Amino acid sequence: MDRVAMIGELAEVLQRRGWWLACAESCTGGGIAAALTDVAGSSNWFERGFVTYSNASKVEMLGVSTRTLERFGAVSCETVTEMARGALEFSRAQLSVAVSGIAGPGGGSPGRPVGTVWLAWAAAGVVETRREHFAGDRFAVRAATIDAALLGLLERAR
Repeated sequence: MDRVAMIGELAEVLQRRGWWLACAESCTGGGIAAALTDVAGSSNWFERGFVTYSNASKVEMLGVSTRTLERFGAVSCETVTEMARGALEFSRAQLSVAVSGIAGPGGGSPGRPVGTVWLAWAAAGVVETRREHFAGDRFAVRAATIDAALLGLLERAR
């Protein structure tokens, strides 16, 4: 399914359920919010986006614990879980997605190579997470992250 069709179906499902959507983005730098708002009428179901590129912004805007960041790092299951919860807590949304990763070309390590991305989706008190490793350059990693986030939203909204 292409991105526009995916967002169109997501919009239909969210509106039918009366749900709002929020996103918390790090490595995509607002790309998820941009993709969502490329669709006319998104103001009927897209509530807000948080672009939290720095650790300080994750703490200030989403309530991510400094202890979590110190202990597990920004690119971790624990951090995206707190980001997804924070996106719900600091919005009027019923569904959220959060992403944090290493898009490259630098910044990778043996345990977290370039292309490592953590995604989290939250709804009704439940958070689901997934670790991905996307191949390619910075643009490809970010694009794959956006598509995975959108597909995950659609799966959970249905």
